Amino acid sequence: MHTLQLSIYVLVLLIGIALIFDFMNGFHDAANAIATVVSTGVLKPQTAVAMAAFFNVAAFFFFPSKVAAMVGKGMVDPLIIDQYIIFGALVGAVFWNVLTWYFGIPSSSSHALIGGLVGAAVAKAGVGALVAKGLWMTVLFIVLSPLLGFVFGSLMMLLVSWLFVGSTPKKVDKWFRRFQLGSAAMYSLGHGGNDAQKTMGIIWMLLIAAGYSQASDANPPLWVALSCYAAIGFGTLFGGWRIVKTMGQKITKLKPVGGFCAETGGAITLFLATTLGVPVSTTHTITGAIVGVGAAHRVSAVRWGVAGNIVWAWIFTIPASAFVAAIAWWIGKQIM
Repeated sequence: MHTLQLSIYVLVLLIGIALIFDFMNGFHDAANAIATVVSTGVLKPQTAVAMAAFFNVAAFFFFPSKVAAMVGKGMVDPLIIDQYIIFGALVGAVFWNVLTWYFGIPSSSSHALIGGLVGAAVAKAGVGALVAKGLWMTVLFIVLSPLLGFVFGSLMMLLVSWLFVGSTPKKVDKWFRRFQLGSAAMYSLGHGGNDAQKTMGIIWMLLIAAGYSQASDANPPLWVALSCYAAIGFGTLFGGWRIVKTMGQKITKLKPVGGFCAETGGAITLFLATTLGVPVSTTHTITGAIVGVGAAHRVSAVRWGVAGNIVWAWIFTIPASAFVAAIAWWIGKQIM
């Protein structure tokens, strides 16, 4: 294993950029956890983001670092990692996050980061630098996570409809306004558990390359985990309200019972993926769940044009962030 010759100033700079990305991830993806609970009127936006931020950070105590290990050691050959690859990956991901946030498009911060990592690695060493198993698993879950969200969301809706078939709409609304607090908390827990670990993986990768951590370690240093969970929590606290509107209102109109089913279906998907160590998109997952809930009522309840535009953003995320990352890798070689 080579040890990267890296000044402490460059190391601190790159870790700082990674934590900025993590903050933006929370900022960008805050809407995923709270869009339904806000759009149904169960919580005010300020209260919802505070709750989501708390459970983002609390996820540290619930999930092992399997996703961090996948990102840090399972996608790109550790032998080719240097400061230029990390710089390129982060710039590519941050660029795509800012662009999609500005236009209110709920794209995936996760896949922007992975696309950035792939683009910078390929720019340096070609496709041979990629670890096929980890990448294929991630690509598979690009399709599976929204599908699982759709399936679990629609099944939850059908189950709830069957269980409460004799209840009045007013009574159902009253109960699920309470239940939705729990489902939003679960989804925020899953969001923090999966997304914070992606940045943990990037920083861990850099520390391994610089000789400050060992590839054989089961977990990244504790300070890395704590700083990443804190950064995503603060990002969520500041929230991304442009995306809340799309997620909560434009795809399908939700009532508290629908919000509960969407969040629960999405949370189950995130818990499963994080336990398996697969970095997935919280955006893909909750969108699939919201569509599933809408389709369980009737297919026409879903605004498929809006959903279709979001799918196009998903398709472009990895190649767009990879392209920007490759350019940023070259720029980094010139200036760092």
